[in-house]
Amino acid sequence: MDTTDSRSLTLIGAGLAGSLLAILLSRRGWNVTIYERRGDPRIKGYESGRSINLALAERGRHALRAAGVEEAVMRQAVMMRGRMVHALDGSTTLHRYGRDDSEVIWSVHRADLNMTLLEAAERAGATIHFHRRLHTVDFDAGYARLIDDRDDQPHDIRFDTLIGTDGAGSALRAEMVHRAGIGERTEFLDHSYKELTIPPAPDGGFMIEPHALHIWPRGRYMCIALPNDERTFTVTLFLPNQAAPGSGDPCFASVRSGAEVRALFARDFPDALPLIPDLERDWENHPPGLLGTLYLDTWHMGGRAVVLGDAAHAMVPFHGQGMNCAFEDCVALADAMDRHGSLAEAFAAFEAERKPNAAAIQAMALENYIEMRDLVDDPDFLLQRELEQALQARHPTRFVPHYTMVTFMRVPYAVAHERSQVQRRILVDATRDRSDLSCIDWDSLARRIHAELDELEGAH
Repeated sequence: MDTTDSRSLTLIGAGLAGSLLAILLSRRGWNVTIYERRGDPRIKGYESGRSINLALAERGRHALRAAGVEEAVMRQAVMMRGRMVHALDGSTTLHRYGRDDSEVIWSVHRADLNMTLLEAAERAGATIHFHRRLHTVDFDAGYARLIDDRDDQPHDIRFDTLIGTDGAGSALRAEMVHRAGIGERTEFLDHSYKELTIPPAPDGGFMIEPHALHIWPRGRYMCIALPNDERTFTVTLFLPNQAAPGSGDPCFASVRSGAEVRALFARDFPDALPLIPDLERDWENHPPGLLGTLYLDTWHMGGRAVVLGDAAHAMVPFHGQGMNCAFEDCVALADAMDRHGSLAEAFAAFEAERKPNAAAIQAMALENYIEMRDLVDDPDFLLQRELEQALQARHPTRFVPHYTMVTFMRVPYAVAHERSQVQRRILVDATRDRSDLSCIDWDSLARRIHAELDELEGAH
């Protein structure tokens, strides 16, 4: 590393990405200080309006291994083998994510994960200051002002380099936009969400199958439930903000009261209704959450500042990759800082590597919303899925399912997105006007696959 760069780094945000990055950089000899606007969750309880559980997949696990904390995290994780689809008549069907239990995802508790990472960051040598909200930054002078919201007292600091790990509402990004015009735009979905809870069963166990991500798909809207280690489920209901004209669909504009949401569940999610005893109270007390995709033209300002994770590329949650992508960012940034002679070069290289991949997973997350709410019980989609599995068995190094590439491998997201589009065209063409896979021309399909898809490294 060039001597013009100090070995001191200031991170804004001690959430999941900030605490993981602090571990990786502290272990490389950097002097890391983190400022976090909230209180210490280990002391005062976890403050968050965000989902209390998240889907951990291979990209995230790889980053946790690099930080030496995978074992501690996995002790608290709940395996999810696939999507448990709940039909309107109450019947259920499990759609496996992969071929067997080696290809699963894991539900992890956000607060427990954050506390595990904070402990590890401090053990690695990072210094963490809580109740410090970034207020203003003078990039030229290297000064920043932070505010303690408990008493409105300002705290001024000197910095060499700022790294923004402070999420979708990033205060550092706002300062970078103000100072350098880094081309920020957010595209909001016309859907929002509310979170509800399924408590443990009277005997202390899970009320429904724990090793699955439960989905109640209903066309333009849906409900999902993820298991928690304490035998609860976090339920998320996604609805349009306004109903499409003439559709009669429920929406946040029409479902306001506890009585209205109970009527909605009785009609559209009848098997879920008895599982959520506090439905009306939770509905009336929890505001709807927004769903948006954040795009930036530029992620860094020379060697002075850089943003990553949700602060750089927030995405909708429908692929379960937000945290995994942010953790992958952390590893990529630390590696870039190892490889390059200055922080300015490292940040530029990091952005060049990660920006196309972030754009790809943002696009795939939007596509996955339509799949989850509208296609998982669609006969054409299910036939394509059946063919996808057959082609994977016949051509394991070439025809690798979309979900496998994104979730169980570390193929660059941009590569996974490009290959998935090719594969989707093959599946659609091969199943058009068919109700089953009899009379499929396997030789013709094999020729097309060999012509359009190279072998994928790491596939088997």
